Amino acid sequence: MSKMIYADNAATTQVSQRVLQKMLPWLGQHYGNPSSIYGIGREARAAIEEARSQVAQAIGANPSEIFFTSCGTEADNWAIKGLAHTLGPKGKRHIITSAIEHHAVLHTCKALEKEGFSVTYLPVDRYGLVSPGDVEKAISRETALVSVMFANNEIGTIQPVAEIGAICRKAGVPFHTDAVQAAGHLPIDVEAMNIDLLSLSAHKFHGPKGIGVLYIRKGVPFPTVFMDGGGQERGRRAGTENVAGIVGLGEALTEALEDLPEKTARVTAMRDRLISELTKLPKSHLNGHPTRRLPGSCNISFEGVEGESLLLLLDNHDICASSGSACTSGSLDPSHVLLAIGLPHEIAHGSLRLTLGDLNTPDEVEEIIRTVPQVVERLRAMSPVWEKIKDE
Repeated sequence: MSKMIYADNAATTQVSQRVLQKMLPWLGQHYGNPSSIYGIGREARAAIEEARSQVAQAIGANPSEIFFTSCGTEADNWAIKGLAHTLGPKGKRHIITSAIEHHAVLHTCKALEKEGFSVTYLPVDRYGLVSPGDVEKAISRETALVSVMFANNEIGTIQPVAEIGAICRKAGVPFHTDAVQAAGHLPIDVEAMNIDLLSLSAHKFHGPKGIGVLYIRKGVPFPTVFMDGGGQERGRRAGTENVAGIVGLGEALTEALEDLPEKTARVTAMRDRLISELTKLPKSHLNGHPTRRLPGSCNISFEGVEGESLLLLLDNHDICASSGSACTSGSLDPSHVLLAIGLPHEIAHGSLRLTLGDLNTPDEVEEIIRTVPQVVERLRAMSPVWEKIKDE
């Protein structure tokens, strides 16, 4: 039986052994409620505050600015709706975001449009980059916030976050960034980068699923309560804390940033090897910025190939990957990100996303390089579309 090759780390990551061992006591013998005043409750509270400090240190924040959530999606919702509902009654009913955001942001903005807010969806260039100049032009006296992701989950492009943040700071407009793909993989300093709110999620950097963070800079106008109930998270988000998940998140982020330059260099080398070899196939195209991209992110379109079929055949070879096509989610539409960077529908449908992490090996990369061309060739041999375009 062949060994599975996992190349979909942008979707989720394996929990590291170090993180798992750190979590286990909080799933077993240390089961106290952190709101209780007796010993095992105080132990749980101390563990939460240690994790809060770990997250704060990792992004250059103060622990009092770190709030734990159930996931990155909740953090995005809280950031955007929280600011909108706080500043909307003051006449600020305009939101700026980009056309290639995660649906956690886009669907939140669509929901606010139904409430009467106006949203500017900034275009991106062919590499998926937002222009800071476009952000500056879009800001008005009615703008409540700007939300631009740190790095794109599909094509890996890293946005000019610090420049956008500086523009927002100068204009007095809060700046939120969805850093779910970036946290644990790129250096983040919320002060230096002028970030007012930031979302992250543990399962993208070898932590557990079901736990995330929203950073809220002190002084940002924000609602006192997000979820009513008890007084958890300093009265802003009620509900008994997921102690084991919080502990796992803190440890995972700490571990991810240890020896980060070395990890980045190793993963980037594997990524570049993939890109170099797979783009040698006829009528293949790299999607996203050639260099300004996440270390492990590789997204390539193969003309004459349909994405879902590509994934199914790769799965037969025990290779786990993803596609820019949304077919697997029940939609016939291609990725909104690939359309936003200018790909025609027929090419966007044939994209392959391979996302590597620090657990991948060069041998796995070589196996992917051997297998993908075979699968693409097989699919093209059955494709009437390929017959029409192969000689163009």
